Amino acid sequence: MKKIAIVTLVLVFCVSIVSAQKAQVQTAVDAEAAFNKAVAKKGIKDGFLSVIDDEAVVFRPNAVNAKDFYMHIEKQPGNLSWEPKFGRISANGDLAFTAGPYVYQNSTTDTDKVFGHYVSVWRRDINNNLKLLLDLGIQHPESEVNEIIDLKDPEGKILPPSNDPFAGKKLILATDDVFNHSLTISTLASYKEFLSPEAHYYFPGFEPLIGTDKVMKFINNEAISITAKTSSAGRAASNDLAYSYGTAVITKGTLTSDYNYVRIWELDATSHKWNILLEVFSAVEK
Repeated sequence: MKKIAIVTLVLVFCVSIVSAQKAQVQTAVDAEAAFNKAVAKKGIKDGFLSVIDDEAVVFRPNAVNAKDFYMHIEKQPGNLSWEPKFGRISANGDLAFTAGPYVYQNSTTDTDKVFGHYVSVWRRDINNNLKLLLDLGIQHPESEVNEIIDLKDPEGKILPPSNDPFAGKKLILATDDVFNHSLTISTLASYKEFLSPEAHYYFPGFEPLIGTDKVMKFINNEAISITAKTSSAGRAASNDLAYSYGTAVITKGTLTSDYNYVRIWELDATSHKWNILLEVFSAVEK
């Protein structure tokens, strides 16, 4: 009996160690690869339906429930493929994102290709599977250089579930609101304050901008001013990764247009301040 008890304790101890291990970003990369294969095999409509979360959002052109959207459209022709180049996952493994280049063709023999970058936000469901929660992308000319791969495992600590599951959402909603308010005062000063040094910035018609200096230069050169409104947000239980999305009116030079945005937030381990790790704007076609 003592031997059985000891073996049981050892097994329980081992399970606790495994369950307490930090998540790896490869999990999100694998989910994205499976998604890509599903689209290649089943088509765009059924491929999306096979991976999306019940609360998933797509922007067509405004934010709508993804399942409702894909269930009520005809099958979409064409070939869509993509590759994650940039991604993170929370220490708890409950929230992740991947981003990278995509290519769309009407058919495999079609030489007319559409190029761009996508952003996918993934959330772990009750069955411990990552499901697609947000999907947004931009178009731009074909890239002439290969994008550097930036896929890092989390550095934050694993934390137990919060007693108030809405507390994290409230915090990110408030942070997003503060940033949006500061944009109305000074666009450049706001980005200087909130951007992560590793920030990626996706704007329609332009290749991704990586790094604070390049983003700031782009905003200044293009004379960009932004008025934005938060729609929703969420945060990982480990308090190291979060997302928000909403709508924006952007003036670029003399042209003003409507956009949707998605932001990925990371917590700075030293200052404990939330910084923007990725921001993508998608034009609302009228």
